[in-house]
Amino acid sequence: MNKVNSILKKALKKVEPPKEDLELIENSLKYFLEEFQKKIKKMKIDAEIFVGGSFAKNTVIKKDKYDVDVFVRFPENQRFSVSKTSKKQKVSDDKKYDISKLLEKALKGFRNVTKIHGSRDYFKIKIGPSFFIELIPVKKIKNPKEAENITDLSYSHVKYINKKIKSKKLLDEIRLAKAFCYANKCYGAESYISGFSGYSLELLIYYYKSFIRFVREITKIKEQKIIDIEKAYKNKSLVLMDINSAKLNSPIVLVDPTYKSRNVLAALSYETFREFQKACKKFIAKPSYSSFEIEKIDLKKIKENAKSKNYEFLLIETKTHKQEGDIAGSKLLKFYRHLEFEIKDFFSVKKKGFAYNGKKTAKFFFVVKNKGEIIHSGPSLKDKKNVERFKKKHKNTFSKKQRIHSKRKINFTLRNFINIWKNKNKKKLREMDISSLKLL
Repeated sequence: MNKVNSILKKALKKVEPPKEDLELIENSLKYFLEEFQKKIKKMKIDAEIFVGGSFAKNTVIKKDKYDVDVFVRFPENQRFSVSKTSKKQKVSDDKKYDISKLLEKALKGFRNVTKIHGSRDYFKIKIGPSFFIELIPVKKIKNPKEAENITDLSYSHVKYINKKIKSKKLLDEIRLAKAFCYANKCYGAESYISGFSGYSLELLIYYYKSFIRFVREITKIKEQKIIDIEKAYKNKSLVLMDINSAKLNSPIVLVDPTYKSRNVLAALSYETFREFQKACKKFIAKPSYSSFEIEKIDLKKIKENAKSKNYEFLLIETKTHKQEGDIAGSKLLKFYRHLEFEIKDFFSVKKKGFAYNGKKTAKFFFVVKNKGEIIHSGPSLKDKKNVERFKKKHKNTFSKKQRIHSKRKINFTLRNFINIWKNKNKKKLREMDISSLKLL
Protein backbone atom coordinates (compact mmCIF):
# COMPACT_ATOMS: atom_id res chain seq x y z
CA MET A 1 0.00 0.00 0.00
CA ASN A 2 2.94 2.32 0.64
CA LYS A 3 4.03 1.87 -2.96
CA VAL A 4 0.49 2.46 -4.26
CA ASN A 5 0.08 5.58 -2.12
CA SER A 6 3.39 6.91 -3.39
CA ILE A 7 2.28 6.36 -7.01
CA LEU A 8 -1.10 8.01 -6.39
CA LYS A 9 0.52 10.96 -4.68
CA LYS A 10 2.89 11.44 -7.61
CA ALA A 11 0.03 11.04 -10.14
CA LEU A 12 -2.13 13.54 -8.27
CA LYS A 13 0.64 16.10 -8.34
CA LYS A 14 1.00 15.64 -12.09
CA VAL A 15 -2.73 15.84 -12.95
CA GLU A 16 -3.41 18.91 -10.84
CA PRO A 17 -3.64 21.93 -13.18
CA PRO A 18 -0.80 24.46 -12.71
CA LYS A 19 -1.74 27.55 -10.74
CA GLU A 20 -0.91 29.79 -13.71
CA ASP A 21 -3.29 27.80 -15.97
CA LEU A 22 -6.15 28.20 -13.50
CA GLU A 23 -5.45 31.91 -13.03
CA LEU A 24 -5.43 32.49 -16.79
CA ILE A 25 -8.71 30.60 -17.19
CA GLU A 26 -10.38 32.35 -14.25
CA ASN A 27 -9.35 35.83 -15.45
CA SER A 28 -10.33 35.17 -19.07
CA LEU A 29 -13.62 33.60 -18.01
CA LYS A 30 -14.42 36.51 -15.69
CA TYR A 31 -13.80 39.05 -18.46
CA PHE A 32 -15.90 37.13 -20.98
CA LEU A 33 -18.81 36.67 -18.56
CA GLU A 34 -18.81 40.37 -17.71
CA GLU A 35 -18.99 41.31 -21.40
CA PHE A 36 -21.63 38.69 -22.14
CA GLN A 37 -23.76 39.79 -19.19
CA LYS A 38 -23.69 43.36 -20.53
CA LYS A 39 -24.80 42.10 -23.96
CA ILE A 40 -27.81 40.09 -22.77
CA LYS A 41 -28.83 42.88 -20.43
CA LYS A 42 -28.76 45.33 -23.35
CA MET A 43 -30.87 42.89 -25.40
CA LYS A 44 -33.28 42.56 -22.44
CA ILE A 45 -32.81 38.80 -22.38
CA ASP A 46 -33.86 37.31 -19.07
CA ALA A 47 -31.39 34.47 -18.62
CA GLU A 48 -29.23 33.05 -15.86
CA ILE A 49 -25.60 32.20 -16.51
CA PHE A 50 -23.74 29.55 -14.55
CA VAL A 51 -20.42 27.78 -14.95
CA GLY A 52 -20.73 24.00 -15.02
CA GLY A 53 -18.56 20.97 -15.64
CA SER A 54 -15.32 20.16 -13.83
CA PHE A 55 -14.44 23.78 -13.11
CA ALA A 56 -17.67 24.36 -11.19
CA LYS A 57 -17.18 21.14 -9.21
CA ASN A 58 -13.45 21.65 -8.57
CA THR A 59 -12.56 18.33 -10.23
CA VAL A 60 -10.65 19.60 -13.28
CA ILE A 61 -7.45 17.80 -14.29
CA LYS A 62 -4.45 19.03 -16.26
CA LYS A 63 -4.90 18.76 -20.03
CA ASP A 64 -3.34 20.12 -23.19
CA LYS A 65 -6.61 21.93 -23.85
CA TYR A 66 -9.22 23.14 -21.40
CA ASP A 67 -12.94 23.48 -22.12
CA VAL A 68 -15.10 25.40 -19.66
CA ASP A 69 -18.85 24.75 -19.85
CA VAL A 70 -20.96 27.89 -19.45
CA PHE A 71 -24.71 27.32 -19.37
CA VAL A 72 -27.26 29.97 -20.24
CA ARG A 73 -30.61 29.14 -18.60
CA PHE A 74 -33.67 30.50 -20.35
CA PRO A 75 -36.95 30.60 -18.39
CA GLU A 76 -40.22 29.45 -19.96
CA ASN A 77 -42.14 32.66 -19.37
CA GLN A 78 -39.57 35.04 -20.87
CA ARG A 79 -40.36 37.40 -23.76
CA PHE A 80 -37.64 38.61 -26.06
CA SER A 81 -37.04 40.85 -29.05
CA VAL A 82 -36.94 38.99 -32.37
CA SER A 83 -36.36 41.83 -34.82
CA LYS A 84 -35.14 45.39 -35.15
CA THR A 85 -38.76 46.55 -34.90
CA SER A 86 -38.84 45.10 -31.36
CA LYS A 87 -41.76 42.76 -32.01
CA LYS A 88 -42.46 40.48 -29.07
CA GLN A 89 -42.87 36.76 -29.08
CA LYS A 90 -43.82 34.31 -26.34
CA VAL A 91 -41.11 31.90 -25.27
CA SER A 92 -43.69 29.17 -24.64
CA ASP A 93 -44.38 28.88 -28.37
CA ASP A 94 -42.05 25.94 -29.10
CA LYS A 95 -42.05 26.46 -32.87
CA LYS A 96 -40.88 30.06 -32.51
CA TYR A 97 -38.83 29.75 -29.35
CA ASP A 98 -35.36 28.58 -30.26
CA ILE A 99 -32.93 29.21 -27.42
CA SER A 100 -29.96 28.27 -29.64
CA LYS A 101 -30.88 31.00 -32.13
CA LEU A 102 -31.43 33.47 -29.32
CA LEU A 103 -28.00 32.66 -27.88
CA GLU A 104 -26.45 32.94 -31.34
CA LYS A 105 -27.97 36.42 -31.66
CA ALA A 106 -26.54 37.40 -28.26
CA LEU A 107 -23.05 36.23 -29.35
CA LYS A 108 -22.91 38.50 -32.40
CA GLY A 109 -19.91 40.76 -32.06
CA PHE A 110 -17.84 38.23 -30.11
CA ARG A 111 -14.78 36.84 -31.89
CA ASN A 112 -13.78 33.23 -32.63
CA VAL A 113 -17.28 31.80 -32.19
CA THR A 114 -18.10 28.42 -33.80
CA LYS A 115 -21.56 26.90 -33.89
CA ILE A 116 -21.65 23.21 -33.00
CA HIS A 117 -24.63 21.30 -34.34
CA GLY A 118 -26.29 18.72 -32.14
CA SER A 119 -29.61 17.79 -30.61
CA ARG A 120 -29.51 21.44 -29.57
CA ASP A 121 -26.93 23.75 -31.16
CA TYR A 122 -24.33 25.28 -28.85
CA PHE A 123 -21.27 27.48 -29.33
CA LYS A 124 -17.53 27.14 -28.87
CA ILE A 125 -15.46 30.26 -28.28
CA LYS A 126 -11.70 30.14 -28.65
CA ILE A 127 -10.12 32.29 -25.94
CA GLY A 128 -6.54 31.11 -26.44
CA PRO A 129 -4.50 28.27 -28.00
CA SER A 130 -5.37 25.92 -25.15
CA PHE A 131 -8.55 27.41 -23.69
CA PHE A 132 -12.11 27.28 -25.01
CA ILE A 133 -15.46 28.27 -23.59
CA GLU A 134 -18.45 26.16 -24.57
CA LEU A 135 -21.62 28.23 -24.29
CA ILE A 136 -24.64 25.97 -23.96
CA PRO A 137 -28.30 27.08 -24.03
CA VAL A 138 -30.54 25.23 -21.58
CA LYS A 139 -34.09 25.42 -20.29
CA LYS A 140 -34.66 26.55 -16.74
CA ILE A 141 -36.69 23.67 -15.36
CA LYS A 142 -38.26 22.88 -11.99
CA ASN A 143 -38.86 19.19 -12.65
CA PRO A 144 -36.34 16.86 -14.40
CA LYS A 145 -39.23 15.50 -16.48
CA GLU A 146 -39.43 18.89 -18.20
CA ALA A 147 -35.90 18.45 -19.65
CA GLU A 148 -35.86 18.39 -23.45
CA ASN A 149 -32.11 17.82 -23.58
CA ILE A 150 -29.57 16.21 -21.24
CA THR A 151 -27.90 19.62 -20.80
CA ASP A 152 -31.09 20.89 -19.14
CA LEU A 153 -30.11 18.72 -16.15
CA SER A 154 -26.59 20.20 -15.84
CA TYR A 155 -27.57 22.74 -13.20
CA SER A 156 -28.94 19.91 -11.01
CA HIS A 157 -25.76 17.88 -11.55
CA VAL A 158 -23.51 20.71 -10.35
CA LYS A 159 -25.72 21.34 -7.31
CA TYR A 160 -25.76 17.64 -6.38
CA ILE A 161 -21.98 17.11 -6.65
CA ASN A 162 -21.16 20.34 -4.79
CA LYS A 163 -23.56 19.35 -2.02
CA LYS A 164 -22.32 15.77 -1.66
CA ILE A 165 -18.59 16.14 -2.28
CA LYS A 166 -16.82 18.75 -0.20
CA SER A 167 -13.72 17.07 1.21
CA LYS A 168 -10.41 17.64 -0.57
CA LYS A 169 -9.61 13.93 -0.22
CA LEU A 170 -12.68 12.87 -2.23
CA LEU A 171 -12.05 15.59 -4.83
CA ASP A 172 -8.50 14.26 -5.21
CA GLU A 173 -9.86 10.71 -5.64
CA ILE A 174 -12.09 12.00 -8.45
CA ARG A 175 -9.13 13.68 -10.15
CA LEU A 176 -7.21 10.39 -10.02
CA ALA A 177 -10.16 8.52 -11.57
CA LYS A 178 -10.49 11.09 -14.35
CA ALA A 179 -6.77 11.06 -15.06
CA PHE A 180 -6.69 7.25 -15.11
CA CYS A 181 -9.64 7.11 -17.55
CA TYR A 182 -8.16 9.91 -19.68
CA ALA A 183 -4.81 8.10 -19.93
CA ASN A 184 -6.57 4.87 -20.88
CA LYS A 185 -8.72 6.55 -23.58
CA CYS A 186 -12.08 5.95 -21.98
CA TYR A 187 -12.84 9.43 -20.63
CA GLY A 188 -15.75 11.00 -22.50
CA ALA A 189 -19.30 10.11 -23.46
CA GLU A 190 -18.77 11.09 -27.11
CA SER A 191 -19.79 8.41 -29.60
CA TYR A 192 -16.23 7.82 -30.81
CA ILE A 193 -15.10 7.16 -27.21
CA SER A 194 -18.24 5.67 -25.59
CA GLY A 195 -16.66 6.01 -22.19
CA PHE A 196 -17.17 7.59 -18.78
CA SER A 197 -18.43 11.17 -18.57
CA GLY A 198 -16.97 13.47 -15.92
CA TYR A 199 -20.27 13.44 -14.02
CA SER A 200 -20.40 9.63 -14.01
CA LEU A 201 -16.89 9.40 -12.53
CA GLU A 202 -17.78 11.93 -9.84
CA LEU A 203 -20.79 9.81 -8.89
CA LEU A 204 -18.84 6.54 -8.99
CA ILE A 205 -16.10 7.85 -6.72
CA TYR A 206 -18.71 9.27 -4.35
CA TYR A 207 -20.29 5.78 -4.32
CA TYR A 208 -17.06 3.76 -3.93
CA LYS A 209 -15.36 6.38 -1.69
CA SER A 210 -11.89 6.00 -3.26
CA PHE A 211 -10.08 5.52 -6.56
CA ILE A 212 -8.53 2.21 -5.46
CA ARG A 213 -11.84 0.69 -4.44
CA PHE A 214 -13.41 1.92 -7.70
CA VAL A 215 -10.69 0.19 -9.75
CA ARG A 216 -10.98 -3.04 -7.75
CA GLU A 217 -14.77 -3.18 -7.97
CA ILE A 218 -14.70 -2.54 -11.73
CA THR A 219 -12.58 -5.69 -12.24
CA LYS A 220 -15.21 -7.79 -10.45
CA ILE A 221 -18.09 -6.87 -12.77
CA LYS A 222 -19.03 -9.85 -14.95
CA GLU A 223 -22.64 -9.06 -15.75
CA GLN A 224 -24.61 -5.83 -15.95
CA LYS A 225 -24.34 -3.95 -12.66
CA ILE A 226 -26.93 -1.50 -11.34
CA ILE A 227 -25.86 1.34 -9.04
CA ASP A 228 -28.61 3.38 -7.38
CA ILE A 229 -26.82 5.81 -5.05
CA GLU A 230 -29.94 7.43 -3.58
CA LYS A 231 -31.89 4.14 -3.50
CA ALA A 232 -34.63 5.64 -5.66
CA TYR A 233 -35.86 2.13 -6.54
CA LYS A 234 -36.80 -0.74 -4.26
CA ASN A 235 -35.16 -3.36 -6.46
CA LYS A 236 -33.27 -4.04 -9.70
CA SER A 237 -36.39 -5.04 -11.63
CA LEU A 238 -38.01 -1.64 -11.07
CA VAL A 239 -34.89 0.09 -12.42
CA LEU A 240 -35.00 -1.96 -15.61
CA MET A 241 -38.72 -1.34 -16.01
CA ASP A 242 -38.60 2.42 -15.52
CA ILE A 243 -35.53 3.46 -17.54
CA ASN A 244 -35.91 3.60 -21.32
CA SER A 245 -34.77 0.23 -22.72
CA ALA A 246 -32.64 2.00 -25.35
CA LYS A 247 -30.61 3.50 -22.49
CA LEU A 248 -29.98 0.18 -20.73
CA ASN A 249 -27.41 -1.27 -23.16
CA SER A 250 -24.42 -0.53 -20.95
CA PRO A 251 -22.35 -2.72 -18.59
CA ILE A 252 -23.19 -0.41 -15.68
CA VAL A 253 -26.58 1.21 -15.18
CA LEU A 254 -25.93 4.26 -12.99
CA VAL A 255 -29.20 5.80 -11.83
CA ASP A 256 -28.99 9.61 -11.97
CA PRO A 257 -29.55 10.86 -8.40
CA THR A 258 -31.16 14.03 -9.81
CA TYR A 259 -33.50 12.18 -12.21
CA LYS A 260 -34.07 8.51 -11.47
CA SER A 261 -35.37 7.64 -14.96
CA ARG A 262 -31.96 8.37 -16.50
CA ASN A 263 -28.93 6.07 -16.85
CA VAL A 264 -25.84 8.29 -16.48
CA LEU A 265 -23.68 5.62 -18.15
CA ALA A 266 -25.96 4.98 -21.15
CA ALA A 267 -23.10 5.95 -23.50
CA LEU A 268 -20.61 3.44 -22.03
CA SER A 269 -20.04 0.63 -24.51
CA TYR A 270 -19.09 -2.93 -23.62
CA GLU A 271 -16.00 -2.64 -25.84
CA THR A 272 -14.71 0.44 -23.99
CA PHE A 273 -15.61 -1.12 -20.64
CA ARG A 274 -13.70 -4.35 -21.39
CA GLU A 275 -10.60 -2.33 -22.30
CA PHE A 276 -11.01 -0.32 -19.10
CA GLN A 277 -11.29 -3.51 -17.04
CA LYS A 278 -8.00 -4.70 -18.56
CA ALA A 279 -6.35 -1.42 -17.53
CA CYS A 280 -7.77 -1.76 -14.00
CA LYS A 281 -6.55 -5.37 -13.67
CA LYS A 282 -3.12 -4.36 -14.94
CA PHE A 283 -2.90 -1.55 -12.38
CA ILE A 284 -3.96 -3.84 -9.50
CA ALA A 285 -1.47 -6.53 -10.50
CA LYS A 286 1.37 -4.07 -11.02
CA PRO A 287 0.67 -0.52 -9.83
CA SER A 288 2.54 1.98 -11.95
CA TYR A 289 2.71 5.72 -12.46
CA SER A 290 2.62 5.10 -16.22
CA SER A 291 -1.05 4.07 -15.83
CA PHE A 292 -1.81 7.78 -15.49
CA GLU A 293 0.15 8.76 -18.59
CA ILE A 294 -1.16 8.66 -22.15
CA GLU A 295 0.82 6.03 -23.99
CA LYS A 296 2.47 7.49 -27.05
CA ILE A 297 2.21 5.19 -30.05
CA ASP A 298 5.66 4.63 -31.53
CA LEU A 299 4.77 3.90 -35.15
CA LYS A 300 8.42 3.49 -36.13
CA LYS A 301 8.88 0.77 -33.51
CA ILE A 302 5.59 -0.93 -34.48
CA LYS A 303 6.64 -0.90 -38.14
CA GLU A 304 10.09 -2.37 -37.35
CA ASN A 305 8.56 -5.06 -35.14
CA ALA A 306 6.09 -5.97 -37.91
CA LYS A 307 8.92 -6.25 -40.43
CA SER A 308 10.94 -8.54 -38.13
CA LYS A 309 7.96 -10.93 -38.01
CA ASN A 310 7.32 -10.71 -41.75
CA TYR A 311 4.01 -8.89 -41.17
CA GLU A 312 2.77 -5.95 -43.21
CA PHE A 313 2.33 -2.51 -41.65
CA LEU A 314 0.04 0.10 -43.20
CA LEU A 315 -0.76 3.63 -42.04
CA ILE A 316 -3.96 5.23 -43.34
CA GLU A 317 -5.36 8.76 -43.15
CA THR A 318 -9.06 9.48 -43.61
CA LYS A 319 -11.07 12.68 -43.74
CA THR A 320 -14.74 13.51 -43.48
CA HIS A 321 -16.67 16.62 -44.48
CA LYS A 322 -18.84 16.30 -41.37
CA GLN A 323 -18.68 18.72 -38.43
CA GLU A 324 -15.61 18.28 -36.27
CA GLY A 325 -16.08 16.78 -32.83
CA ASP A 326 -18.51 14.02 -31.93
CA ILE A 327 -20.08 13.80 -35.41
CA ALA A 328 -16.79 13.64 -37.36
CA GLY A 329 -15.16 11.36 -34.79
CA SER A 330 -18.09 8.94 -34.92
CA LYS A 331 -18.07 8.80 -38.72
CA LEU A 332 -14.31 8.17 -38.88
CA LEU A 333 -14.43 5.49 -36.17
CA LYS A 334 -17.32 3.74 -37.90
CA PHE A 335 -15.33 3.67 -41.16
CA TYR A 336 -12.22 2.37 -39.37
CA ARG A 337 -14.25 -0.53 -37.95
CA HIS A 338 -15.87 -1.23 -41.31
CA LEU A 339 -12.50 -1.31 -43.09
CA GLU A 340 -11.11 -3.68 -40.45
CA PHE A 341 -14.08 -5.98 -41.07
CA GLU A 342 -13.29 -5.99 -44.82
CA ILE A 343 -9.58 -6.62 -44.21
CA LYS A 344 -10.22 -9.63 -41.96
CA ASP A 345 -11.53 -11.66 -44.90
CA PHE A 346 -8.01 -11.90 -46.31
CA PHE A 347 -5.62 -10.96 -43.50
CA SER A 348 -5.14 -11.74 -39.81
CA VAL A 349 -5.01 -8.42 -37.92
CA LYS A 350 -2.14 -8.65 -35.40
CA LYS A 351 -2.18 -5.05 -34.18
CA LYS A 352 -4.25 -1.96 -34.91
CA GLY A 353 -4.75 1.62 -33.74
CA PHE A 354 -7.10 4.55 -34.26
CA ALA A 355 -6.34 8.20 -33.51
CA TYR A 356 -8.81 11.03 -34.05
CA ASN A 357 -7.42 14.60 -33.99
CA GLY A 358 -10.64 16.27 -32.83
CA LYS A 359 -11.18 17.92 -36.19
CA LYS A 360 -12.07 16.23 -39.49
CA THR A 361 -9.16 13.82 -39.85
CA ALA A 362 -8.21 10.49 -38.32
CA LYS A 363 -5.20 8.22 -38.75
CA PHE A 364 -5.16 4.50 -38.16
CA PHE A 365 -2.79 1.64 -38.72
CA PHE A 366 -2.97 -2.10 -39.23
CA VAL A 367 -0.33 -4.77 -38.76
CA VAL A 368 -1.46 -7.86 -40.66
CA LYS A 369 -0.42 -11.33 -41.73
CA ASN A 370 -1.48 -12.66 -45.11
CA LYS A 371 -3.83 -15.66 -44.68
CA GLY A 372 -2.17 -17.41 -47.64
CA GLU A 373 -5.42 -18.83 -48.90
CA ILE A 374 -9.10 -18.66 -47.97
CA ILE A 375 -11.91 -21.15 -48.37
CA HIS A 376 -15.39 -19.97 -49.36
CA SER A 377 -18.28 -22.30 -48.52
CA GLY A 378 -21.04 -22.48 -51.12
CA PRO A 379 -24.50 -24.01 -51.41
CA SER A 380 -25.48 -27.65 -51.07
CA LEU A 381 -24.62 -29.83 -54.07
CA LYS A 382 -28.34 -30.62 -54.38
CA ASP A 383 -29.03 -26.94 -55.14
CA LYS A 384 -27.79 -27.20 -58.72
CA LYS A 385 -28.95 -23.75 -59.79
CA ASN A 386 -26.97 -21.95 -57.08
CA VAL A 387 -24.04 -24.32 -57.49
CA GLU A 388 -23.72 -23.14 -61.11
CA ARG A 389 -23.88 -19.53 -59.99
CA PHE A 390 -21.18 -20.20 -57.39
CA LYS A 391 -18.91 -21.77 -60.05
CA LYS A 392 -19.29 -18.73 -62.30
CA LYS A 393 -18.35 -16.40 -59.45
CA HIS A 394 -15.50 -18.46 -57.97
CA LYS A 395 -12.53 -20.33 -59.43
CA ASN A 396 -10.84 -23.45 -58.06
CA THR A 397 -14.02 -25.05 -56.73
CA PHE A 398 -14.17 -28.42 -54.98
CA SER A 399 -16.76 -30.54 -53.16
CA LYS A 400 -16.67 -31.49 -49.51
CA LYS A 401 -19.36 -32.77 -47.14
CA GLN A 402 -22.10 -32.39 -49.75
CA ARG A 403 -21.31 -28.70 -50.35
CA ILE A 404 -19.35 -26.83 -52.98
CA HIS A 405 -16.35 -24.75 -51.89
CA SER A 406 -13.74 -22.57 -53.53
CA LYS A 407 -10.08 -22.02 -52.70
CA ARG A 408 -8.44 -18.65 -53.29
CA LYS A 409 -4.76 -17.79 -52.98
CA ILE A 410 -4.02 -14.46 -51.31
CA ASN A 411 -1.22 -13.20 -53.52
CA PHE A 412 -1.69 -9.48 -52.84
CA THR A 413 -0.59 -7.09 -50.09
CA LEU A 414 -2.82 -5.09 -47.78
CA ARG A 415 -1.81 -1.94 -49.64
CA ASN A 416 -2.95 -3.54 -52.94
CA PHE A 417 -6.19 -4.64 -51.31
CA ILE A 418 -7.02 -1.16 -49.94
CA ASN A 419 -6.28 0.51 -53.27
CA ILE A 420 -8.55 -1.92 -55.14
CA TRP A 421 -11.24 -1.68 -52.44
CA LYS A 422 -11.10 2.13 -52.56
CA ASN A 423 -11.67 2.21 -56.33
CA LYS A 424 -14.50 -0.33 -56.16
CA ASN A 425 -16.29 1.34 -53.24
CA LYS A 426 -16.44 5.03 -54.12
CA LYS A 427 -20.20 5.06 -53.55
CA LYS A 428 -19.80 3.42 -50.12
CA LEU A 429 -17.17 6.01 -49.15
CA ARG A 430 -19.64 8.79 -50.02
CA GLU A 431 -22.43 7.02 -48.11
CA MET A 432 -20.15 6.77 -45.06
CA ASP A 433 -19.25 10.49 -45.41
CA ILE A 434 -15.56 9.78 -46.08
CA SER A 435 -14.14 12.49 -48.34
CA SER A 436 -10.55 11.23 -48.49
CA LEU A 437 -8.66 7.96 -47.94
CA LYS A 438 -4.87 8.07 -48.21
CA LEU A 439 -2.29 5.34 -47.72
CA LEU A 440 0.76 6.91 -46.04
